[in-house]
Amino acid sequence: MAIATAITAATVTAIAVADIDLDGLDGDVLSFRCADDPHGRVHALVRLRGRPLGTVLGDVPPGADPARTIAALARERLAGHREPPPETYRDLPRTSVVVATRERAGQLARALDSLLDQDHPDYEIVVVDNAPRTNSTEELVRKYPETVRYVREDVPGLAAAHNRGAAAADGAVLAFTDDDVVADPHWLTALTAPFAADPRIGCVTGLILPARLRTPAQILLESHGGFAKGFTPRTYDPARPPADQPLFPFTAGSFGSGANMAFRATALKGVGGFDPATGTGTPARGGDDLYAFVAVLAAGHRLHYTPDALVRHHHRETWQDLRDQAYGYGAGLTAYLTALAVRRPALLPALLARLPRGLAHARVKTAARPPQADGIPGEHGTLGHPWPRSLSRLERRGMLYGPLGYARARLRTVGYARARLRSGRLEAR
Repeated sequence: MAIATAITAATVTAIAVADIDLDGLDGDVLSFRCADDPHGRVHALVRLRGRPLGTVLGDVPPGADPARTIAALARERLAGHREPPPETYRDLPRTSVVVATRERAGQLARALDSLLDQDHPDYEIVVVDNAPRTNSTEELVRKYPETVRYVREDVPGLAAAHNRGAAAADGAVLAFTDDDVVADPHWLTALTAPFAADPRIGCVTGLILPARLRTPAQILLESHGGFAKGFTPRTYDPARPPADQPLFPFTAGSFGSGANMAFRATALKGVGGFDPATGTGTPARGGDDLYAFVAVLAAGHRLHYTPDALVRHHHRETWQDLRDQAYGYGAGLTAYLTALAVRRPALLPALLARLPRGLAHARVKTAARPPQADGIPGEHGTLGHPWPRSLSRLERRGMLYGPLGYARARLRTVGYARARLRSGRLEAR
């Protein structure tokens, strides 16, 4: 612990988060926004006429024009990147945005404000209050327009909350995000357009970038990969497994993350929704999104990733938060694999065949890494950023715990179901 803290203190300083929009890589600066003082270390999202192109990390000297400095850096670092093709958004499906939350009214308000500012023509927001201790969330939601609906789910766990939200929703597409994000105004349009374009798509995921990089914990999480999946759109088709992913479809973490995902309602309900014995708030600690991705692919649906669907995530700030998150990542990974083995035994032969290579892959992903040369925090597919040995050990301990955590969560889920059944019988009397 002391060694890991020394590493973070010695190698990590605050990074300003910026957003720059260019009229082409060689064009003028259309806009520049920065959450902090834009002098010093800056991590910037580069857009071309609003479309995300990539990120750059660099230094803006005192007194320099930050927009011109970042624009010059973008032209240098992103030279040769293809400009995104023209957007063709039409016939967007009616969508329900499900936001699960628990006793975080302040963060939720920030998220809801951004969700109400979407350019999608037809959507509702369903807030699921998960195992609340107070009525603060309900009181907050009642202050919003009728398009924001309040639903309560007393069974703790993110998957149970998501299933409750899906049951209450009326959209042909079910979008999910977290209460600690800020959604780009174009997020929901970009996230739902692929469903109209391709009837075989069952799931779409989007780009997640950091909202702040102020603390060592936030920067280390983003350096470890954060939630970013790159700036290249990609469609995963179970009928044509990708040649560059020999573990497909079990490396579900490469498909996207639960803070930015949407499902065709019929596809999600067709696979039975999320496994309620997975997810944050259960002994399994996570894995609910990964399970749903693989379940939808296994049912024959395509999964599409688009960087145009952007949300900014507020990473947790403290070292203890990061320790908990590292352990949870490991536990959620093996918990979701256990869930697949239990609930989808037809996948078991393929899972076992990929197990040796999967374990080797996991060892590489969770390995400790000393500080190295500059890179872009969260750059997809890189492993050149610092990752303290203590966090590496926690991830691996979490992986060992995951199957046990899932078993405990499954037993608890059965207990809740029986309690609800008894309660229903008593009410009927």
